[in-house]
Amino acid sequence: MRSTQVEGLCRTGLSVVAGVLLLGASGCSKQEAPRTAAPAPAPQTKAAPPTPITEKKAELGGTTWDPAWDQIVEQALPPAMLSKEVPRDVRRFCPRFAEMQDVDKRAFWAYFFQALAGAEAGLDPKTRVRHTEKAVAVKDDVTGRAVRSEGLLQLTYADQQRYGCDFDWERDRRLPTNDASKTILQPKNNLECGVKILAKQIIDARKPLLSESGYWSTLRPGGASYRMFAKQMTNPPASCGLGGEKSGTGKGRARRR
Repeated sequence: MRSTQVEGLCRTGLSVVAGVLLLGASGCSKQEAPRTAAPAPAPQTKAAPPTPITEKKAELGGTTWDPAWDQIVEQALPPAMLSKEVPRDVRRFCPRFAEMQDVDKRAFWAYFFQALAGAEAGLDPKTRVRHTEKAVAVKDDVTGRAVRSEGLLQLTYADQQRYGCDFDWERDRRLPTNDASKTILQPKNNLECGVKILAKQIIDARKPLLSESGYWSTLRPGGASYRMFAKQMTNPPASCGLGGEKSGTGKGRARRR
């Protein structure tokens, strides 16, 4: 065999070997690619029983608490609000809180925010109030206008900066005054913001649930608004051991989403 033929065969063999190596390397790189982590499963939730104002408004045909709002609250809760970090005075409304399963603790907090929304806004997501008392009649740092309390939990645009709430004043300022599509009036945004505010108070700042320096005057014992709130806290989930959750409501079954 001539030398030129030998050289040609050698080159061909080397090319084949190189191709195999490249294919092998390509296959290895594909196998070693990192996998995307699976999303965490949604927490188990349970519908909260109705507060007295929810029942009364249902009888009269008024605005009531939407059961879907339970899900918003329960899925927004940080783990610490289901832990031993929760202040002891929660037992005033839920004596067995520390012994309850997480799903029942979530239902309690959903009931709590339903009661708070009842006392603050009569369960109406479009409620807007401009206060005249000197203590609260101040300028909103975000809007540059006099503070207005808005939505189910009577929050302000300043909470966007203070607590990282999903409000957008630049968008909302272009909408009609009582437009339900405003970010601050949307129940999801308002309730999720409320959870952040309460977590900041009772977990981060380690203050009691009922505190004179708390965000909501409704949670400051002694006033008329607190008495209204306390009346709404008389039918918590049965697992709280307060004798609440009237039988026959059909709202105590756990469900997953």
